[in-house]
Amino acid sequence: MAKENREFAWLQCTETGDLNYRTQIKVAGGAPKLEMKKYSKRLRKHTVHKLKRK
Repeated sequence: MAKENREFAWLQCTETGDLNYRTQIKVAGGAPKLEMKKYSKRLRKHTVHKLKRK
């Protein structure tokens, strides 16, 4: 079985700047442009989160 190149990345809230979620992404073809609506604990509502690599 081939080993995939995976890396941990954070999802950052666009409104507060908090790093709320951590996920794995496949980096074989370059980093994807990722935007998701996720729940922000500070604002208590769903906001857009973007990919933030460390």
